[in-house]
Amino acid sequence: MSDSAKLSIAGKDQDYPVLSGSVGPSVVDIRKLYAQAGMFTYDPGFTSTASCESGLTYIDGDEGILLHRGYPISQLAEKSTFMEVAYLLLNGELPRQTELDTFTHTITHHTMVHEQLATFYRGFRRDAHPMAVLCGVIGALSAFYHDSTDISDPHQRMVASHRLIAKMPTIAAMAYKYSAGQPFVYPRNDLSYTANFLRMTFSVPAEEYEIDPVVEQAMDRIFILHADHEQNASTSTVRLAGSSGANPFACIAAGIACLWGPAHGGANEAALNMLHEIGTPDRIPEYIARAKDKNDPFRLMGFGHRVYKNYDPRAKVMQKTAAEILDKLGVTDPVFDVARELEHIALNDEYFIEKKLYPNVDFYSGVVLSAIGFPTSMFTVLFALARTVGWVAQWNEMISDPAQKIGRPRQLYTGPTQRDYVPVAKR
Repeated sequence: MSDSAKLSIAGKDQDYPVLSGSVGPSVVDIRKLYAQAGMFTYDPGFTSTASCESGLTYIDGDEGILLHRGYPISQLAEKSTFMEVAYLLLNGELPRQTELDTFTHTITHHTMVHEQLATFYRGFRRDAHPMAVLCGVIGALSAFYHDSTDISDPHQRMVASHRLIAKMPTIAAMAYKYSAGQPFVYPRNDLSYTANFLRMTFSVPAEEYEIDPVVEQAMDRIFILHADHEQNASTSTVRLAGSSGANPFACIAAGIACLWGPAHGGANEAALNMLHEIGTPDRIPEYIARAKDKNDPFRLMGFGHRVYKNYDPRAKVMQKTAAEILDKLGVTDPVFDVARELEHIALNDEYFIEKKLYPNVDFYSGVVLSAIGFPTSMFTVLFALARTVGWVAQWNEMISDPAQKIGRPRQLYTGPTQRDYVPVAKR
C-alpha cells in the first residue's frame, strides 16, 4: 500500500497521508482536507471514521475477534478475573501478583460512598428507573470528591479512576435496593469485587447472603465480557465529553446516559422481553416465520451485531456460562426453554446461517442475569458497572494523547439560505 491517498477535486489533486496501526485497516489522514480543499467528509454515525488513536481494544468484526491490549477475550474470560482485566485496561499489561494485590486493595478500600449520598437517593421516586438514579448519582460524585477533579494532575486522574471503578458496584446496588424498598448494604473489605456487589444487591439485614461460587464466577465473566468494546456510542460520548475538559465523573455520567438507549445498552433487556413474548418453545416456529417475513416488523432480538459479521466471541463464553448457571441453579422457567430451543434453531437454520444472525452476547447475558435474580430494569445498570472500567481507561488515554482536541464534528447544512427578518405584523 502507498503511504498516501490522492483525492481529485475540481481538477486539483491533493495527497493525504495513509496511517497504519499495529493491526486492522489503515486510515486516510484527512485533517487538512478542509484547509486544502474547502470540503468536509460526510459520514453519518461515523462508521467509516477513526476519531482517535487507541491502544486498548481491537475488534475484527468479520473474523469475530476481540482483543484487550492484545489478549483474546475468550482467554481473559476463561482464565482471568475482572480485577486483572481492569488493571490490564488501565495500565497496558497484566499485573504481577504484588501489583494485582495492591490494585485490588486500592479498589476495595474505595468502595464506600459518602454517607450523604444516601440522602441524595431519597430525592428520587421509589419507581425511578435504576439507570436514571445511576446517571444522577454518578454525575453528583464531583460534588463530593473535589480532590480528584483536576484533570491536569495525573495523580488526581488515577484517584478518580479508582474511585469510579470501586464505587460503581456500591452505587448500582444502592439503586436496586432503593427501588426495592430495602435498606442499603455496606461493602465488605474481605470480599472480592464481584462477591461484594452480589452481597450488597441481594443480602438483607435479617439473614446473611450465601455467595454461590458459580454465580460469582458467572457475574465476573459478564463484567469481563462487557469491560470495553472499542469506540462504541457510549465510549465515544465519554471521550467527547472529556475532550472539553469536563471532570471524570461528569464524563462517565454522560456515558451512562448514552448507554441507556435501547439500541446500545438495553439490547439484553429487549432480548429477554422477546423470549417472554414468545412464551413457550412450541410458539418458536411462528416467530421464526415472522422474522423471515420482510413485511412483518417483528425482529429477533439478541441475534446479529452491528460490528460482528461472524459469531460474537463474547457470546461463545456466555453460551457456556448460561448453561452452567441454568444447570447449577436448577431454574425452571419456560423462558429458558425458549432460549435454548431458539439458540439451537438459529445455529442450524440456513436462513440464520446465511445472514450470519448468530446469537450475540446480549441474548445470553439477559438469560443469565434473569436466572441469577436481577430484574430487567437492572440489566443496563450492570452493563454500565462493567463498562466503567473501559470508559475510565479510554478517558485516561484521551487525556494523555497530545493529538487530542475538543470534539467538533461538522455538518452538511440543508436549511434555508440567508434571509431577512420580517416584522410580525407583515408576515
